[in-house]
Amino acid sequence: MKHKQLNRIKVVLVEKMRTGVWLADQLGVSPVTISKWCSNTTQPTLQTLNKIAKVLDVNMKDLLVDDKE
Repeated sequence: MKHKQLNRIKVVLVEKMRTGVWLADQLGVSPVTISKWCSNTTQPTLQTLNKIAKVLDVNMKDLLVDDKE
């Protein structure tokens, strides 16, 4: 079953030339957790999404898929 794309974490990591392992280290979470977020299997909380945005130096909106497209 295909998961609906809700976040753009993987895309932003590529744009910022960072890895999931690097992000996991920055946030103090498992690389497996980052992988699940990047594949949209699970979603981070809004609080965590805000932390991700700060670590990657992007607007939180940049991490979300615009469902109007």
